Amino acid sequence: MHARREEELRTVPVAELAGYLTERSGLPGPRGNLELADGFAAVADRETILRFAHLDDEYLRFCGTEAVGRLVVAEPGNAPLGSLLRERASDPLWRVREASARALQLIGDAQPDRLREIVADWLTDADGYVRRAAVAGICEPRLLADPATATVALDACSSATDWIGSLPADRRTDPAVRNLRQALGYCWSVAVAPAPAAGLAAFDGLRAVDDSDIRWIVASNLTKARLRRVLETEEP
Repeated sequence: MHARREEELRTVPVAELAGYLTERSGLPGPRGNLELADGFAAVADRETILRFAHLDDEYLRFCGTEAVGRLVVAEPGNAPLGSLLRERASDPLWRVREASARALQLIGDAQPDRLREIVADWLTDADGYVRRAAVAGICEPRLLADPATATVALDACSSATDWIGSLPADRRTDPAVRNLRQALGYCWSVAVAPAPAAGLAAFDGLRAVDDSDIRWIVASNLTKARLRRVLETEEP
């Protein structure tokens, strides 16, 4: 399906590409066309990617931002591309913020070590949205077959959870912090699954923490089937 979509996109003249994507975007609606955005990220030329990443249109900006991940892979020394991705991680549009995380996953597909470096860097950011993109970006099942990336995913979940736990009550109502908490409500389950021994040890530590946000993170992950399967297998 992806190969067919990519081949289709290659036949669309650049001047018609914005209209083609917009018409098939799925917006307005609850779910944008992610497969189409993936296809764009795979085949679009550099100029079009960067142009779309700076447009006001939500879906085109989404497509361009995700595709920047491919440019980061192709141009490892281009610091402005990394800065653009980080900026988009805290974009006012939530779909664009999600595109930044998806761009990290494209980087992880090609250069796992580069993804790990970016995640470690972004987890030092004062903006909860940037931390959220780092956690959501690395907590992708297809990336965690790599043991080093799986380890960093667990570390990312721990770091982001500890950060929330360190914040005063008035900071925790910030939308960026709430968005990070929401991501941690499922990312722990993703990170634990490929590394159950280390993952459950880290996750069990959270269960003893007397903090309302951390209790919520624990409870949310316990509803996830992937974590329940690990618990059934690993716990006596």
